[in-house]
Amino acid sequence: MEKQFTAFIVKSGEWYAGTVKELSGVHSQGKTIQEVKENLKEAVQLIIESNLIH
Repeated sequence: MEKQFTAFIVKSGEWYAGTVKELSGVHSQGKTIQEVKENLKEAVQLIIESNLIH
C-alpha cells in the first residue's frame, strides 16, 4: 500500500526548502524542486523505517 503525504516547498534565496505536513521532523532542501521532492521521499522512508524498528 502506498501512502501519500503533503509536502510544502518554498524558495529561499537560490535554494528550495521543504517539509512534510504529516510527519514531524521531515525537512529537506535542494537546488531544484525535484531535488527537494526526492530528498523528502528519502527522509520519509528513513523516518518510517526508524519508527518501525523502535
